[in-house]
Amino acid sequence: MDRQKHTQRMTLTAVAVLVVPLAAACGNEQAGAGSGTAEAEQPVTGVRWTVDSVTVGGTTHRAPDGAHLTLGEDGRATGSYGCNLFEARVRTDGDRIRLTDPETTLRACSDAIMAGESAVSRALGDGALKTDASDGRLTLTTGSGDTVRLSETEDSPLDGIRWTVTTPAVAGRAHLTFDKERGAVSGSLGCNQVNADATVRDGHITLGAPSLTRMMCEDSLMDAEKALTKLFSGTAAYAIDGNTLTLTSENGTEVRAVAAR
Repeated sequence: MDRQKHTQRMTLTAVAVLVVPLAAACGNEQAGAGSGTAEAEQPVTGVRWTVDSVTVGGTTHRAPDGAHLTLGEDGRATGSYGCNLFEARVRTDGDRIRLTDPETTLRACSDAIMAGESAVSRALGDGALKTDASDGRLTLTTGSGDTVRLSETEDSPLDGIRWTVTTPAVAGRAHLTFDKERGAVSGSLGCNQVNADATVRDGHITLGAPSLTRMMCEDSLMDAEKALTKLFSGTAAYAIDGNTLTLTSENGTEVRAVAAR
């Protein structure tokens, strides 16, 4: 996958919509008989689903922030396992789907995120998945009974959200919050607090010179913090896909962050 696919929101053109009955009759043709109304249907494709949790062997694990899935209406699936983006083919058979031929990026995140990502990727790739969708929620069940639970989501706003940076050395420690009214951004780069002017316009954010505290931390944290400072004193393109924010500076520095749940 090229870099442009990483920064653009992955939306696909409608061809045919997979739907799941909200109240399946399970072979009982009398369901809804005499009502004169058609059975309600819940769209599954063309919807951005946030992965909330994975249950394996009876134990439920919270999915990493940013994990999501979109079942494209052209037979392709796109999303994120929590750290890495992926694309795959989607095969449908009644109320079951199968994701095949996945292609993923090769990012490295913190051990905790990678462990969660592994659980999500294994479950989504575990053969035919039974779909059950209603009220903006989707459950995918494997043949062995493990489940992936998802919820329908829209793109998060940029303003007023605490965006947690997913860069490995500062994951969980670095975060940014944009304030449109003040024209500012504030937060932490992992070790030091930061404040700067921020002007948002036409898919770009112009960041002023950063004002930083003067703490010293371990070398790996300071190195990651120095990389984050390259976002400032310049203009960065930004893209929001669900609860994932990608910032790309003019010098090529790319930073990803997820909205706090």
